[in-house]
Amino acid sequence: MYVCLCNGVTSQTVADAVANGAVTTKKVAEACGAGSECGRCRHTVRAIITSSRTGCQAQQR
Repeated sequence: MYVCLCNGVTSQTVADAVANGAVTTKKVAEACGAGSECGRCRHTVRAIITSSRTGCQAQQR
């Protein structure tokens, strides 16, 4: 699914950026471009970051 229409970035690309250490919307924007233009996708990018953190914490238990 496309998260950032301005730059054509998918949710998988954002998830990959987060998995590689991008833990803020600014870092995700630097890594793949999502959220670097109009900003409407930042809420979704934050949700992916949060979801990734929650998933990692569950795996560590």
